[in-house]
Amino acid sequence: MKKMLLVGMLLSTYIGFSQTQNTSSLHVTESAPFEDESNTYEVIALKTTDDNQTGLVRQGKRDLAFEIFDENQNRVFSEIVEIDRKEEYIDNVFAGDEMKIITVFEASKSERIVNCYRFNLKERTRTKQQLFVAEVDGKRPLFAGKAKRGTGAAISPSGNYFVISTDNIKRNLNSYDVRVFDATSLELLYRKSYQEHPERFFQPNDISIDDDATVYALGKLFKDGKAFKKKGEANYEFVLNKITEAKLEETLIGLENEHIQSLSISETEDKLFLLGFYSEMNISRLKGGCNFEVDKNSLEVVSKKVSPLPIEVFQDLYGEDRAENKKDQELRNFYIDHVLKDGKGNTYILAEEFYITSTYAGYGIVITTYHYDDIVILKYNAAGELAWGRSIFKRETFPSYNAFIKDGSLHVLLNTGKSLTEKNDGRTKASKGFFESTALYDFEYSPDGEVSYNKIQNNKRNTKYFPANGTYENNIFLMMSGGGKERQFMLLK
Repeated sequence: MKKMLLVGMLLSTYIGFSQTQNTSSLHVTESAPFEDESNTYEVIALKTTDDNQTGLVRQGKRDLAFEIFDENQNRVFSEIVEIDRKEEYIDNVFAGDEMKIITVFEASKSERIVNCYRFNLKERTRTKQQLFVAEVDGKRPLFAGKAKRGTGAAISPSGNYFVISTDNIKRNLNSYDVRVFDATSLELLYRKSYQEHPERFFQPNDISIDDDATVYALGKLFKDGKAFKKKGEANYEFVLNKITEAKLEETLIGLENEHIQSLSISETEDKLFLLGFYSEMNISRLKGGCNFEVDKNSLEVVSKKVSPLPIEVFQDLYGEDRAENKKDQELRNFYIDHVLKDGKGNTYILAEEFYITSTYAGYGIVITTYHYDDIVILKYNAAGELAWGRSIFKRETFPSYNAFIKDGSLHVLLNTGKSLTEKNDGRTKASKGFFESTALYDFEYSPDGEVSYNKIQNNKRNTKYFPANGTYENNIFLMMSGGGKERQFMLLK
């Protein structure tokens, strides 16, 4: 039995090795280690200016750490700011040389103070300024659903304006607010309430602001109550709100037999593309990709494209033999993480399977496990048509990946087991065995959707980096190591 296990282990090692012979097109460098002076652990913002000054903001239980690194990744600024236990990080926006960190402070049961930490990477300064005070009813959250991009912040492409969306808590009245600010002075330019209704519930989904300070707020308007489905049909309509200081406009995004969990706004000069996944069963399922094209001026829905998932998605997940039988089934529990655009008008959507399980371990102990599993990737061309689809067959219990586009190729970075596993049915699985060490991989997709699996490094005896917290600017992907008293950066060029 032991001999059989040894043979199996050697065979799996060989198969994994055979899958990782390709060399990444990315050039890898590492910075010198630096002492970590903060007990903060969660990276909430990592951005780089045009002259390669990198700002890093991390959050601890009672403080925020602000750091700046120069073009050689030498730390040139460090400040740790204590925050109140009732102050909570909400979102961040970035443009030019400045990061803006938005927080909310619970001043009382009914009063919330929204603040902005201005972190200027060129001047190497950090200041704090109050943006506004809001009243809430019954300790309800001002930023309801922010984790699902329902409320939060967005900045215009030019960096001149940013918007903060909040839940405008009013008794017996559904309502949401947007506040538009001048990004330089932080002056409030206008505040507008929208989707005020005494009966129909509105759930915000995504928000965007253009260079004219016009806000586009997208969400679900429920027909009756808050159930997503009634009598087999979707119990909601998607509504696109166009908000300016002068007026409010809205248009319905018509659904036929589709159930859509969420749509993301992708903006051009005169058009909006509302991209997402649809199902024929319910919002937790995934049948294919959908794309609504909207004229920004008239708010007219110009076209609607619905495309089932390509067979390659199922081949990657189930193997070639099972893919044909699986293609008519719907996937489930996928949430959009990234909407990326290249310089040729193509748009990529990446969604990860996420769900939670609980196991009773006895003696009243319940173990909760978070699953971050398979990834689905869709590419749309400049005409809004589905060009190709792929997927990554993986298993993980924490956020482990990030994605960016460089020189026309899509790169998906993730930590997984040191050797990718090639199944007998042709699938390539990214997961870590119980006693297996980890490695950092680059899944590189060509413009036509062909994939190569490139190992960047084995993590054993090397510094381990975390792609999920990385950033891509100036044609460089930058990520920081985790844990310990020393930290480093890895740069992929």
